[in-house]
Amino acid sequence: MFGRSILRRSKEACGIRKLRGTRPFSPPSSSQQPFKFLTPPIASHCFHAFRSHLIPKGHHVGCIRNFSRIASVRAEHKEGLKLLVIGGSHARKVVGIWLFGSAAWVFTMVVLGGVTRLTRSGLSMTDWKFTGSLPPLSDEEWLQEFEKYKQSPEYKRVNKGMKIEDFKFIYWMEYAHRMWGRALGLIFVLPYSYFLRKGYITVRLGLRLSALFAMGAGQGLIGWWMVKSGLEEPPSEYSQPRVSPYRLATHLTSAFAIYCGLFWTALSVVMPEPPAESLTWVRGAAKVKRLAMPISLLVGLTAVSGAFVAGNDAGHAFNTFPKMGDTWIPEDIFVMKPLIRNFFENTSTVQLDHRILATATLFSVGALWWSTRKLDLHPAVRSVLGSIVGMASLQVTLGISTLLSYVPVSLGTAHQAGALTLLTFMIMLNHIVRKPSSSLLKSLPQVVKAN
Repeated sequence: MFGRSILRRSKEACGIRKLRGTRPFSPPSSSQQPFKFLTPPIASHCFHAFRSHLIPKGHHVGCIRNFSRIASVRAEHKEGLKLLVIGGSHARKVVGIWLFGSAAWVFTMVVLGGVTRLTRSGLSMTDWKFTGSLPPLSDEEWLQEFEKYKQSPEYKRVNKGMKIEDFKFIYWMEYAHRMWGRALGLIFVLPYSYFLRKGYITVRLGLRLSALFAMGAGQGLIGWWMVKSGLEEPPSEYSQPRVSPYRLATHLTSAFAIYCGLFWTALSVVMPEPPAESLTWVRGAAKVKRLAMPISLLVGLTAVSGAFVAGNDAGHAFNTFPKMGDTWIPEDIFVMKPLIRNFFENTSTVQLDHRILATATLFSVGALWWSTRKLDLHPAVRSVLGSIVGMASLQVTLGISTLLSYVPVSLGTAHQAGALTLLTFMIMLNHIVRKPSSSLLKSLPQVVKAN
């Protein structure tokens, strides 16, 4: 009886009547005002009556907030749009900032890793601990670390007679690279735990971020696996110690994959729908999409081939362009057996492969821009296409300059950063030309109306 009287009073207060043919009541989403189908005064009165009669005092705020979130998610799923973050625009903004910041941190990790490699600092630390370790703090500790390094093949064959001051420089470079990676773990985990507690992160986003975190943790193991190969005695007495090019390529590819995953996820959080204001622009974006993905794969493949160039020290094999020495194609490109080894271990072939892939990437990007110049595209798509052309041209220029200058640290680092920047633009392009949700497609006009 008590429950029935409460329900009857609530209905009377709200002015609700059962009308034939009307839609059943559905809870409001978090982005809507409660009881939107009523006039504002009646809606407000109904909401407060419902809250005061049915929800105990002191508990209504959390219940209404959670109820609104669930209703919002259900509405978005029903309309074909699945958000990665719930809790409104503010939640999407803060989570997006965190993810963009994490991606930027990975970007700096890649750049710092390039500097570490180019300064030959990667083999200065001869041991590895999962939890990390403090750097040497006294002269005695520095001497102990230096003695460990003196037992390594790199010191014996490359840096014999090195002063301890020079050792400190390469040690600090490698130490900074390792600690920068561990700091990323804290920057990722702490906000992630906070956003989970706040209820912003959906199950789909949580699974994706957990996978990326696992890849980040594994990246430390891959890094040590790579360094360990450089601490072993080279197969020939005339060979310089260096890390395995296969392991270096794995380490770099893993870093690129983590960065791409973070950046794509950040874009998906802050921009659930692609920029689309007319069906004409959607059709134009679909045509761009057919070419964008293959070219993105080509950009990634070119970057991986650059890792083999670095791992084999192939950048110093031929420092001329466009010819390789006095010829277009070196004579020793097929000297290794089995034949497949030439593409990954022969310095001449590795550099030739990278040149061919870089040239193919530049021409493919140019062809993409040329083939889309007459399409009716959203201004954002057009802007990203122009940025890709400019970045691809700059990246080729950096590569040639690095080669002709015998791979200085500054240009070599800029070239590696340029590869990741070009890949960033390709991710942006693929993201903004994806297909909109069905609900958005139904609401779009054929063409954009002129103001």
